[in-house]
Amino acid sequence: MNDHVMRPVRADEWEKVKQLRIAALKDPAAPVAFLETLAQAGARSDEFWQDRALGASQGRHARQFVAEAPDGQWVGSVTVLVEEGGTTDYFERPVAQSQGHLVGVYVQAEQRGIGLTEALFKAALDWAWSLEGPALERVRLFVHEDNGRAGAFYRRFGFRATGQVLPVPSDPDAKELELVLPRP
Repeated sequence: MNDHVMRPVRADEWEKVKQLRIAALKDPAAPVAFLETLAQAGARSDEFWQDRALGASQGRHARQFVAEAPDGQWVGSVTVLVEEGGTTDYFERPVAQSQGHLVGVYVQAEQRGIGLTEALFKAALDWAWSLEGPALERVRLFVHEDNGRAGAFYRRFGFRATGQVLPVPSDPDAKELELVLPRP
């Protein structure tokens, strides 16, 4: 793991952003880990991916971090979305306080268990906690009720369940559980 670099994406890396997302959506855990399908991602235009990389590389709204292997290959990613107080979130619910929202957590299967997810989370959280005007009061994420491995990692990292449970948009019988890490 020491030879991997955790860093934010750059706007001109949209093709790698797309490739890593496609790889993540091919993972066997994808149906309980992501709200997007492989077919949906594959149908998106180059312009969509260019806009996504641009938006995740600058400003306050979002930042995508990647784990880059020594050979330049991207082997993992996490994105922080900033939800400002007084707006609504992805689920159309009001946001009371400015907060981060971690999404798109992925590490290639052969790279799991060596500390990459921890390093990605540290990079993402360091960035989230550094924001000012206003500072983020907490960082949250949602985990599918059937994604036990991810839920266990998030809890080990310090995230705690809020009791907030939402239906999965594509399957109202399935549940997404909110976990939160308060500002240190």
